[in-house]
Amino acid sequence: MLEDKLANFQKILGCTFHNTNLLIESVTHKSYINEKKNKNRKDNEILEFLGDAVLNLIISEYLIKTYPHLAEGDLSKIRSMVVNESTLSDIARKIDLGNYLFLGSGEEQSGGRNKNSILANALEAIIAAIYSDSNLNGVAAFVIRNFEDIIRISAEKKVSFDFKTELQEFCQRCKLPLPVYKVSGERGPEHEKVFEIELLIDNKVFGRGSGRSKKEAEQIAAEEAIKKLKMQNAK
Repeated sequence: MLEDKLANFQKILGCTFHNTNLLIESVTHKSYINEKKNKNRKDNEILEFLGDAVLNLIISEYLIKTYPHLAEGDLSKIRSMVVNESTLSDIARKIDLGNYLFLGSGEEQSGGRNKNSILANALEAIIAAIYSDSNLNGVAAFVIRNFEDIIRISAEKKVSFDFKTELQEFCQRCKLPLPVYKVSGERGPEHEKVFEIELLIDNKVFGRGSGRSKKEAEQIAAEEAIKKLKMQNAK
């Protein structure tokens, strides 16, 4: 039954809809509408359009608050690593979104339930549906719950490339000892632990950093060390 299926999907999403028509619309592909010719039913393309904007706003705000030390260009690059078809379709599969789509028979037969584009678009439509049914805080909780890990991983990848690698190459070019990273302290509860890192070159502290992971703290320390070394070389 449709009601049972929708109830089960809402449990997976962790959201209870006041207006389940929004949820139905979010998982209705245009191929289904074209085939059924149901004038009372809408496809998810308008919701997808709205969901893209809502998702970018939430991710942008989260990045600014979580990584206040990063420049605008770095934040944009991390966001592009998070908000893309590949990531969205992966998250869609984790919540079994494909199983709840309404597809036309042609899309059904061609494997539409597992197509990256259809899954990614439907996830954005669901984000818009949650936003429309509740508010920005309500949908932000859903987004962060599902995107937080990939945001952290993407930030660590970007961070590692930007500063730690640059510092190592700088030291090699200038024939300096390679940097050593040491944990100088930890604070906060286990689920919100903050690591403090000291960066040493030739046993001298050139940088300090703190972050929610050791890698994040190391990149902050590396950025500080690069600035100090470049200033020294400029003299």
